[in-house]
Amino acid sequence: MRIMESMELLPARVRITAILKKALFSGEYKSGDELSLTDIAGKLGVSRTPVREAFQALEAEGLIELRMNKGAIVKPIDEKYITDHYEMRMLLESEAAGRAAKNGMPDADKLIEKLVDAQKRMESLSGSEYEDLNFEVHTAIWTAADNRRLYKILSSLWNGPSIGFTSPKLDHYIKSTQEHIDILTYIKENDAKHARKEMEHHIERSMDNILKNFKFR
Repeated sequence: MRIMESMELLPARVRITAILKKALFSGEYKSGDELSLTDIAGKLGVSRTPVREAFQALEAEGLIELRMNKGAIVKPIDEKYITDHYEMRMLLESEAAGRAAKNGMPDADKLIEKLVDAQKRMESLSGSEYEDLNFEVHTAIWTAADNRRLYKILSSLWNGPSIGFTSPKLDHYIKSTQEHIDILTYIKENDAKHARKEMEHHIERSMDNILKNFKFR
């Protein structure tokens, strides 16, 4: 399932929050920019209500500042935001991996096969192919954890600071793909301890990569 197809299954406020996060981290919206609730609702073809709820979620994360009757102002992204975001993912996704290992994950073999195939053609792998497979692996693990609230929280964290930074793509794809294979192998073997540990390492490395390459603004 492709990323946008999966996102369509989420509530409107969650989808809009993800869309706005992507715009923030890609640099489409920069620190100090004004965000108009009415304009964004019009661009996305939705009512003002889910956009207002998305604004509230982004304010709670420290990404924007709400202004009375004036929409919102984009706040600068700092190192602490990145660190807090990834520490939260480390805690929750490592737990999801451990739960998936305990519960069992019937599609682990199929995903490992896809990842091995991707490794064989890594130099020609497109960014969209990598992102689709990356999302598929993580959401499969969240699903196998069998906790709807955990899935919802991790979905809300997904479109965070992994978007909008400069990094050597091939090196990142190679390391990340092997880490995914290792995580799924531990899950397949019902090894919750090592599944948790490998997922934590996977996300910590991503955080270090972000902190080194992200263009703070």
